[in-house]
Amino acid sequence: MRGQMRAARLHVPGQPLQVETVDAPKLDPRDVLVRVEACGVIPNMNAILSGALWNLLPPLPAIVGLDAAGVVCDVGEDVDGVSVGDRVYVNPWLTCGTCHYCRTQTPMLCGRAAFQGYFGFFPESEKLLRRYPYGGFAQYMTAAPDRLVHLPVQVSFDHAARFGYLGTSFSGLRFGQVGGGTWLAINGITGTLGVGATLIALAFGATRILGIGRNRRILQQLKALSPARIDVLALGDEAASSWIRSRTDGIGADVLLDCSGRASDPAGAVDAVAGLKRGGVAINVGALSSMPLNAVDFMTGRLQFKGSNWFTTGEAQQMAEMAGVGALDLSSLVTKVYGLDEVNAALEAVKERPGGFTNLVVHPNH
Repeated sequence: MRGQMRAARLHVPGQPLQVETVDAPKLDPRDVLVRVEACGVIPNMNAILSGALWNLLPPLPAIVGLDAAGVVCDVGEDVDGVSVGDRVYVNPWLTCGTCHYCRTQTPMLCGRAAFQGYFGFFPESEKLLRRYPYGGFAQYMTAAPDRLVHLPVQVSFDHAARFGYLGTSFSGLRFGQVGGGTWLAINGITGTLGVGATLIALAFGATRILGIGRNRRILQQLKALSPARIDVLALGDEAASSWIRSRTDGIGADVLLDCSGRASDPAGAVDAVAGLKRGGVAINVGALSSMPLNAVDFMTGRLQFKGSNWFTTGEAQQMAEMAGVGALDLSSLVTKVYGLDEVNAALEAVKERPGGFTNLVVHPNH
């Protein structure tokens, strides 16, 4: 036992978090202890912690916080390959290791999956949430070594605390096989997922990046990242489908990454799908809750619609290494830091949807 620590806990869904002194984690021989230097504040957190959605909250009172990065400060006796002092991001994706999907090497489909410090996907997720009850809004947390992403010194803890959204876009773009020569459309480009997707698509070598979004100021910031490769459209100025085709020689985009959120108007997403070329693929990473599609169009055009949720630790490691050598440029992200006592102010600030370049983080130890 490492004495006590300070942590932000959810006692009642929908109510402010309470910053309290609690027992620090007891280290299991199979785990490591991480001193949390930064934890991201994500746009969807208020909705999840309200308890009004389908997601299974951790047993209350719960230490919450999803995207944590920090320094390994203790290592269980059964752990190899991790050392005290390692700089890491903790991938919060929890899997059981024994269900059909885990046994067939598809852990992203685990039938008991949960996010440490956030929620479970199924009633059976509760056991994993109890096994790892420490979220990132705490001075310390435990994690299994296979969920650690080792951070190059060039990657700051604040940037690593953005890895949840960056990694979601990273995995979605890989799922769509985006690379050199790809004509990519991004719906919802001005949000947290969309800005991250733009930075990653540039790193992947996408030839044309066509973004549709609401925030005109951020649209211009995105365009300025690479004026020759990026073109942008403000939502409502023109039909997305015809605009995409006008920028792709009348053919359409190879890939559409849809980053529009749960409550977005599905009409915009449907219109963007109509901008795909024959044989194109739409990847949904934004959790849009309803999206009517024309099955005949998908049949005759040999289109594909795929969902991509989160990312593997291996993908996050690749992303970290790309950022470490500058292939993935995160310098355009603007970080605003909150102390642990200001965690509720941070959650209020993210409600305003400050835009995809803004990186809100909590520093539990400072």
